[in-house]
Amino acid sequence: MVATRLMKSLSLPPTTTTTILQEIASNHHNGLAKVVLKKGKTQLFRDGSPMVYSGAVDRIIGRPPPKTGDVVMVADGTEKPIGWGLYNSVSMFCVRLMQLEEEATRDPSCAFNMEKLLETRIGTAIELRRNLGLPSASTNAYRLVNSEGDRLSGLIIDVFGGLAVIASSAAWVEKYKPHVEACISRIDEINHINWRQSVEMLKEEGLDLTDSKGMHLPTLQKRIKVIENGISYAISPDGQKTGFYADQRENRHFISTISEGQRVLDMCCYSGGFALNAVCGGAVNVTGVDTSMPALELANENIALNNLDPGKISFLRRDATEFMKDAIARNESWDMVILDPPKLAPRRKVLQNASGMYRNLNSLAMQLTRRGGLLMTCSCSGAMTQSGMFLRTLQGAASMAGKKITLLREAGAACDHPIDPSYPEGAYLSNMLFRVL
Repeated sequence: MVATRLMKSLSLPPTTTTTILQEIASNHHNGLAKVVLKKGKTQLFRDGSPMVYSGAVDRIIGRPPPKTGDVVMVADGTEKPIGWGLYNSVSMFCVRLMQLEEEATRDPSCAFNMEKLLETRIGTAIELRRNLGLPSASTNAYRLVNSEGDRLSGLIIDVFGGLAVIASSAAWVEKYKPHVEACISRIDEINHINWRQSVEMLKEEGLDLTDSKGMHLPTLQKRIKVIENGISYAISPDGQKTGFYADQRENRHFISTISEGQRVLDMCCYSGGFALNAVCGGAVNVTGVDTSMPALELANENIALNNLDPGKISFLRRDATEFMKDAIARNESWDMVILDPPKLAPRRKVLQNASGMYRNLNSLAMQLTRRGGLLMTCSCSGAMTQSGMFLRTLQGAASMAGKKITLLREAGAACDHPIDPSYPEGAYLSNMLFRVL
């Protein structure tokens, strides 16, 4: 009898478990296309990497085929769902994963619902910044959404007082623009939105925005005043990046703690962030150098905004290499030199050339640092930071300058710029402090 029951149980077909995404997808009124990954390519995305590159895709199931911006299921080789995301028919990243299967199991309300997911993720980002003490009485300039770090790949939102600057670099962000704006408009302190499109990146996403100005409010005022760690800044909403480099906030503050009695040179100073912190920290003389006249106009406005002594801080419009070579020829030196050049390696393929430029610039900066003085040097090139070559490049610069350097501090972007460990490409800023002998 027992043997008979055992034989019957063995002959029963195996039960198939329906996942939460399969269940919800079956009720989706439009039907969902399925992007099936190649064998051996699944684990990277199960672990959370949000960018599904076209080379990892085996086949796409669905008729008609999905269009750019469509919600799609992402599945392993057996067609078992691992998550869902937003499709792009042109980009090398054909899907940006938005929610994994296990996340959908915990919170099914967001499954395949981009509007609800946006509301939830932006709400989570707001809560995180509040927990980090942002905004505060002494700081109202910060990053609210940091792309992959806040699980919204392609979307960056910086807040400057009552202004939110939304930087869009993905086709899906453009598609859901009204929903993004609606979420931001509900934040009490926000009363203006500036929508900025990363035209070159969106071109790679299949969008031609050559004629688009990317401005949400054409009547936006020319200057916005913000405060960071108690220091006031005038920022231009149509300036570089989103208008202000909030990523260096903690590094700028650190400079204010070590500047007392020092002579400081701030190379590639933009609107004078490091220079202002140095003089507010007690530096006896600070010189800032940049090639951009609009940036230097901001820097000079910032001297007045903070009631600083113009005899202690000044800004010059000069090419960085020419200025440093001339200063070396005059045997000039400073107690502390800060070098924060623009992005020199936007792509991995130019990393070799960029390494040479970083080496040359830093060699000059080291020659301008007095013996025993400090050099804070930076790279905002993701390709350089992720390559791990920056420190080796700086050692090469020291040899070239005939100097000996010791690393004292290594940092990245401020804490409101979170990085998802499953997407290390999100790390772009390197900030290193050296003693120069």
